Amino acid sequence: MPRKKVARSVPVGEKIKKTRQKKKITLDQLANDTGCSIDYLKQLEGGRVIPPVGTLLQISRALEIDSGLLLKEEASTVQRRVKAYKKRTENYAYTVLTPGAENKHLKAFRVAVDPKKDHKGVGYQHEGEEFVYVLSGHIEVTVGDHVNRLKAGQSLHFNSGIRHKLRNIGDKKAELLVVIYAP
Repeated sequence: MPRKKVARSVPVGEKIKKTRQKKKITLDQLANDTGCSIDYLKQLEGGRVIPPVGTLLQISRALEIDSGLLLKEEASTVQRRVKAYKKRTENYAYTVLTPGAENKHLKAFRVAVDPKKDHKGVGYQHEGEEFVYVLSGHIEVTVGDHVNRLKAGQSLHFNSGIRHKLRNIGDKKAELLVVIYAP
């Protein structure tokens, strides 16, 4: 009986690298367009880090591609990784709550951040707006130079075009609902 061929899902880093090279965009150009370091982009393209959604949105804009091309792979594989690997990025995981919204302006995610952790090496900045609602735990969202401390039941709405960073300041895992609007 012939073996059934299984289609290999192309990792997001590989998609980014192929697209970047095809469009003749250097790592230096991509770093300037996204605010990510060249080292981080190399790690991403090499599959050593899994980027947060905000970074994928920045990269898709810089590469002038539909963010759905990058987010679709992440949405389908994150579910498997939740069970197999506790940390999907440096210190947090996200689950897409709006399947099929790859080509939409509004996307929602459930984010879990490990205790006393943040995402190392990346400050987020992407066109649009962001809404964060804390389901559990205590977090700190720094928007520009302003630090916002939130606990369960509190929320924050801000211009995501301003550099921002998220970290868990509590002793327990923090769970959040994050909604991103990208024009």
